[in-house]
Amino acid sequence: MAEAKPKLLIVEDDEGLQAQLKWAYDDFDVVIAGTREAALASLRSEEPAVVTLDLGLPPDPDGTSEGFAVLEAIMAMKPDTKVIVASGHGARESALRAVEQGAYDFYQKPVDIDTLGLIVQRAYRLHHIESENRRLAEKVGEDRTVLGSMVTAAPEMAKVARTIERVAPTNVSVMLLGASGTGKELLARGVHDCSGRRQGAFVAINCAAIPENLLESELFGHEKGAFTGAVKTTEGKIELADGGTLFLDEVGDIPLSLQVKLLRFLQERTIERIGGRKPIAVDTRIVCATHQNLESMIGEGTFREDLFYRLAEIVVKVPTLAERPGDAVLLAKHFMVRFAKEMNPQVKSFAPDALAAIDSWTWPGNVRELENRVKRSVIMAEGKQISVEDLDLSQPDDGGADIALNLKAAREQADRRMIRQALARTEGNISNTAKLLGISRPTLYDLLKQYDLQT
Repeated sequence: MAEAKPKLLIVEDDEGLQAQLKWAYDDFDVVIAGTREAALASLRSEEPAVVTLDLGLPPDPDGTSEGFAVLEAIMAMKPDTKVIVASGHGARESALRAVEQGAYDFYQKPVDIDTLGLIVQRAYRLHHIESENRRLAEKVGEDRTVLGSMVTAAPEMAKVARTIERVAPTNVSVMLLGASGTGKELLARGVHDCSGRRQGAFVAINCAAIPENLLESELFGHEKGAFTGAVKTTEGKIELADGGTLFLDEVGDIPLSLQVKLLRFLQERTIERIGGRKPIAVDTRIVCATHQNLESMIGEGTFREDLFYRLAEIVVKVPTLAERPGDAVLLAKHFMVRFAKEMNPQVKSFAPDALAAIDSWTWPGNVRELENRVKRSVIMAEGKQISVEDLDLSQPDDGGADIALNLKAAREQADRRMIRQALARTEGNISNTAKLLGISRPTLYDLLKQYDLQT
């Protein structure tokens, strides 16, 4: 029996080019779509691994708005799809924007069939490798991880991870913006581990945890006798990270006087220890993080604008746990397995009411709060299952007076909750989710689109 050809979706409104591309890719089962609606319908029904996308589609054939709308929809519906964007519209700007939104690669028109064919083949190989890795991970019951150690099944975090993987090999400064407890240090380690500096040191310092009068010495070091108590020459964190990466957590807490010295280091790549008289060349990459609004601080005069732009060459916004559908359940299982091995080996799983409570909780403390609650529940559990009482999470009161008595809204809320729970329990597997919910795959895709839920 002949092996089925891999599906290739070509989104192109030029009929002549449609025919040329279909003829050129005889090794693929080519599906043609000339509009956004046709492209998304084919994506649902055919589930192609690779898509070539022309940005100039009707009703905006001379622009890029419709093409980017298709790209955004594909990334929301099937983030694993490798999208190759081909366009002649503002090539450089379009390329940067397309890659930022999740495209695999970009090719400028006029199309060279052979070159584009190589890109398509490479995309298929990568998709196959990633699919096989996911299959093996599910087979042995491993967690979904990105950047080596971050557990997630949410497209929001997958997008963050892809950004980290792209910028890591460069030497640009990276700023991570997000609430406390969202895993910014883990992402900073991801930048380091995916870079050419991985053999060097990863040095982290919490700028908010060190008194202002000691922070300069911690960062830049000091010479013997520079001040009372300086009994020996000590290297600072910047110097210790030479050849590696320095992570400045809560960078917004650095005092203005020290911001000037940090800016000078970023400009000149040299430091002077406290009490020192000669500059020391240091090759250290800076990754920083904060939960504060630095742009507001600039307006208030508490953070230097020139330093901000030096630190924020690449800005990555880290979503809260509440913005990562399904991740609370996935992470809870991950923490439960880890803590059970250490503290209470009899614990094997969560009770259904506990999983429901985890999924519906807002997690204001993000992953850190979840980790602490799971640790507590593992310790407190008396049997094999963790109960909602062990977690100390109260179930939401669906009959509260402040909830509108609207039957349609209540049904939609219930649908959303059940779909999210099913996705979390199957770790995003569409087929298993549909089976768990007792519906078909097309029906599930329609519900995901209707309720704007991402897999």
